[in-house]
Amino acid sequence: MEKKLKVRFAPSPTGPFHIGGARSALFNWLVARHADGTFLVRIEDTDLKRSTKESEENIKDSLKWLGMNWDEGIDVGGPHGPYRQTERLDLYKKEVQRLLDEGKAYYCYCSAEELEKSRKAQLDAGKTPIYDEHCRHLTEEEKAKYEAEGRKPVVRLKVRKDGVFAFDDMVRGHVEFQAAGVGDFIIMKSDGIPVYNFAVVIDDAFMEVTHVIRAEEHLSNTPRQLAIYEALGYKPPKFGHISLILGEDHKKMSKRHGATSVTEYRNMGYLPEAVVNYLALLGWTPKGEQEIFTEEELIKQFSMKRVSSNDAVFDINKLNWINFQYMKKLDADQLYDLIFPFLVKAGYVDAMVSEEKKDWLKKVIWFMKDHIYFAGQAADELKFFFEDMPKITDEDVLAVMKAETSGKLLRAFIEDLKALETFDQAEIKKCFNACMKAQGIKGKAAYEPTRIALTGVTQGPGMFEMMELFGREKTMDRLEAALADRKSVV
Repeated sequence: MEKKLKVRFAPSPTGPFHIGGARSALFNWLVARHADGTFLVRIEDTDLKRSTKESEENIKDSLKWLGMNWDEGIDVGGPHGPYRQTERLDLYKKEVQRLLDEGKAYYCYCSAEELEKSRKAQLDAGKTPIYDEHCRHLTEEEKAKYEAEGRKPVVRLKVRKDGVFAFDDMVRGHVEFQAAGVGDFIIMKSDGIPVYNFAVVIDDAFMEVTHVIRAEEHLSNTPRQLAIYEALGYKPPKFGHISLILGEDHKKMSKRHGATSVTEYRNMGYLPEAVVNYLALLGWTPKGEQEIFTEEELIKQFSMKRVSSNDAVFDINKLNWINFQYMKKLDADQLYDLIFPFLVKAGYVDAMVSEEKKDWLKKVIWFMKDHIYFAGQAADELKFFFEDMPKITDEDVLAVMKAETSGKLLRAFIEDLKALETFDQAEIKKCFNACMKAQGIKGKAAYEPTRIALTGVTQGPGMFEMMELFGREKTMDRLEAALADRKSVV
């Protein structure tokens, strides 16, 4: 009977949770949910110098924020714990000792200097550097001599030299590595800490992982892991190596391309559903033209058969577009709750506002919703509601204001507004249309200087609704200030 599908996500807690790690986690999660399998999360913290509790918490919080709940592993428990590698050292040592007892591994006493000398000699001879097996056949006397010198040994696996290490990758098809090019590699360091390749094999085997879906950078680790599976007599899982995520310059994604961690996108006000939707499309091609997916639709449609081996390019504009589609589904209250903290952070409003102010803010946010692609953008898009008008320096904008018709229209519109009894968008529009007719000024010649006076730019959202939201006093102040400034530049 075939085992129930089980996948794992096994991050190293050495820094903020990278967007590439989130994509790997998502593909594993989708595969598990599609097959009604198990999604396991464990922490690979054998890099003692770089691993931190803070990073571990960041990873777990990010996964939860993205909606990727796990069935087994860290925090939730299960039958194969513990789920943190530093808590599994006794198991690794036991398995290493078994290999030593069976003659499948051996102690190596070579110093770093000796290994470098051997490596250089092989390179000089035009060979691929692998361990020269100096310690593979040491006598007990030779071992005793090295130990007397105070040398602390590592443990190396005896790797066969014939044939290949082969497997059928879920993404890349049939893959082979020549066994002769692998060499006897270290499985446990001199401090008793296992190397990554050994610990991951033991964990996957003991945790009954059936499918390993991970980044392409781990492809080169696979022959060593297969050698360990072979030596231990464990059945290897099915492997799938997904492509790298590149920046728009087709180089490995890094800080120079912008935000790289899940936390950064969360802090910028992206919606988790949108981030998940976008990450799913980085390397996976759905059937048809659909691009916006619910969680249920992703789970139903996702298949490793449609995951490409080509590198995926991170397109921030595409993410913004997808996030915008999700933001459009929010009602006024939801949009307010999402954006309000960013207005507080910008210093535009206090954390505690009156009901009257809250109602006004809701209207302002809703008015601007078609111009906001992610919540963190709101403060910049809404700034003309809260900040004083900056001095106009753009030559094209100044040219509009210098036009004789601009001064004539603004002077007349100000006087007409003073007489307006009801200051709402309908009455303001009527007033503006009447003003244009009376002054014989139409189209851009009327609209552009008025908008510039209000916002400093020539284009933007509905001008009359904006004036209603500004209120009479603020509207008049800006129009009069613009008229005064115009005199100084004409």
